[in-house]
Amino acid sequence: MTTLQYDSLYLFIAGEWLSAEGRDTSPVTNPANGKVIGRVPLATSGDLNRALGVAHTMSKVWECTLPVERAKILKAGADLIRTRADHIATQMTLEEGKPLAESKDEVLRAADYFEWFAEEAKRLDGRFVPANRPNVQQIVKRQAIGPVAAFTPWNFPAITPARKLAAALSAGCSVIIKPGEECPATALALARCLDDAGLPKGVLQMVFGVPDDVSKHLIASQVIRKVTFTGSVPVGRLLAARAAAGVKPITLELGGHGPVLIFNDADIASAAALGAANKFRGTGQICISSTRFLVQRAVYDEFVEHFVAATRALKVGNGMHPGVTIGPLANPRQIAKTEALVADAIQKGARLLTGGQRIASEGYFFEPTILADVPGDAHILSEEPFGPIAVVIPFDEIDDGLSEANRLPYGLSAYAFTSNASTAIKVADGLEAGMIGINQFRIVATELPFGGIKESGIGSEGGLEGIDHYLTNKFISQAY
Repeated sequence: MTTLQYDSLYLFIAGEWLSAEGRDTSPVTNPANGKVIGRVPLATSGDLNRALGVAHTMSKVWECTLPVERAKILKAGADLIRTRADHIATQMTLEEGKPLAESKDEVLRAADYFEWFAEEAKRLDGRFVPANRPNVQQIVKRQAIGPVAAFTPWNFPAITPARKLAAALSAGCSVIIKPGEECPATALALARCLDDAGLPKGVLQMVFGVPDDVSKHLIASQVIRKVTFTGSVPVGRLLAARAAAGVKPITLELGGHGPVLIFNDADIASAAALGAANKFRGTGQICISSTRFLVQRAVYDEFVEHFVAATRALKVGNGMHPGVTIGPLANPRQIAKTEALVADAIQKGARLLTGGQRIASEGYFFEPTILADVPGDAHILSEEPFGPIAVVIPFDEIDDGLSEANRLPYGLSAYAFTSNASTAIKVADGLEAGMIGINQFRIVATELPFGGIKESGIGSEGGLEGIDHYLTNKFISQAY
């Protein structure tokens, strides 16, 4: 088999690609075999100060660039991402592990965000408000909020940066983004596409480093006017506190523990097959992953039978190999967490229906796992697993199912399967989540908001709502 080439890694500051020379580095590991494939340079405090200075200088330059010109550059970036999709997808699979087909789909959807928000750049209108006294003109303008500090995780290394960058750049903001150090090549490839598309040097800076150090440095700077973060709830709380110290608005897309309500009248075989595919896609390392399958008691056994069969049919392996549907976990931390959650549940009395073991391999592979009869004090019922573990729980009446679905402080995604229109409406209204799928799991679309409620986040990305966070309102009252 031909050895696949992993890209060289850099920082991107002031339009320059800065190598690891003279800087500390962090290893990048291929999770399919545990081998180090690259070393990402970590920004020094001097690098971060330089990025802040350039972001400040270029903020007004980019804001004053005509919206139609901003749109042309973002569209050109989208076209380059599509042209280079195969290469970028290979980088993603090498560093993150997901199957190559999923990687390419993610890259293409990332391109869609840049194209969609390019069009929104041309529609950033305000409004004229008639005055209640003579000889006064009242106007509300929407303007770019200013330099943005963005932080993204490793599990979706293309689409998560794309959501933030496309919206912020469309609004006219300069951006300093710190993607996850585990998967830097994918994000750098997006930055190179934007650079090659003609984005003015310094409008976008991409840095890597010790997460706590970088976030503390950037958020504390007076240059930064807006913070956006995707990641865990504990880190989200920390960054929200740091942003609050400077009275800076923050958008948070945090964790979830997605409930799925399966009703007696649903197509059980279809719900089980779709549920297995959704739950274990990305090896369960997806914030909107379905995790708690709440099944009405009359069809519980039937659902479990189909769900276990569909799960056992999934093929686990190296994401570069044909036919693989489930890749490795991203790193040893995820393996340890998954093992601990399964062991805790079983020790407390849960029944293992399938999986439950690490797969003997040089990579970070774990069997897709289903647990039943899980006691209420098991950690898996309250902690986001972010791994290949599903829990099946019976319920009786609709209110019982809703009560369990809404029990946790998470409120990112939720799902329900029913053929009854009245049930569908009641469940959609009753579920406490920012995104809800009825009879399907595909709830993400470029033109629609992506975000949660409760401890799953603040604000939304994508759609019209996604650009609002990067704009500020200015009211102008002029006498004449």
